[in-house]
Amino acid sequence: MRWWKIAGLAGLAGVAATGVVLTRAERRRRAYTPDEIRERLHARVGDTTPSGSDPVERPGEA
Repeated sequence: MRWWKIAGLAGLAGVAATGVVLTRAERRRRAYTPDEIRERLHARVGDTTPSGSDPVERPGEA
């Protein structure tokens, strides 16, 4: 019956560790200012769209 206690403690430790990892990621994500986020998104769009094309192409529009 003792192994149930060990398994339970290991499960609790896993849940606690997962919570720590998620909290750190959330803090990192929220540390950006809106201007920094906007700049990063514009840089991503600039990297993925070929030059001279419209970044938002909608079907049926020409």
